[in-house]
Amino acid sequence: MREQVILETERLKVTMWAPGDVTLVHQLHSTIETTRYLTGSAPWSNEKCEERLSRWIDDHHSYGTTKYKLLSRDDDRFLGRAGFSFFGGERPDFELGYSLCQTVWGRGYATEIGMALRNWFFDRKIADKFIAFTHPDNIASQKVLTKIGMQPCQPMTVEGLVCPTFEYTAAMHDQIATRLS
Repeated sequence: MREQVILETERLKVTMWAPGDVTLVHQLHSTIETTRYLTGSAPWSNEKCEERLSRWIDDHHSYGTTKYKLLSRDDDRFLGRAGFSFFGGERPDFELGYSLCQTVWGRGYATEIGMALRNWFFDRKIADKFIAFTHPDNIASQKVLTKIGMQPCQPMTVEGLVCPTFEYTAAMHDQIATRLS
């Protein structure tokens, strides 16, 4: 079966998950380094990986977007996950999120995919804004969010933790597009 490509950048390819990809999700989230800033702050069990993968596949069908599989364009190597999920917390909204394999940290992939997903989100007219939130100690991710043009907004409390929160609106996107043209 041919993979469903969602979008591509110069170095990255975003594709839909396959049900058998649970081993990739577990590979990504089986260490404390890759989960310390995620909800629960602990490595994911196989069961949690199966549940998340199933939810991502369902979300794509329900909302037209999800957290997708992230691959290298050069060799189809698995690099992580990135995309949007519907976050029904205290302020229901679409939420940008990404997690990269530790072996590829520091190469600019998060910024590259964040910008591409930002543009894809508004090109597809999924909603008029999206948010992102981070663990308070995840300074690297906060820098990525500001690099892609997101602005700080009212912090959110997620599972008892006050999280720096960012938003990006269609109006902000239109201003950038106007400046570039």
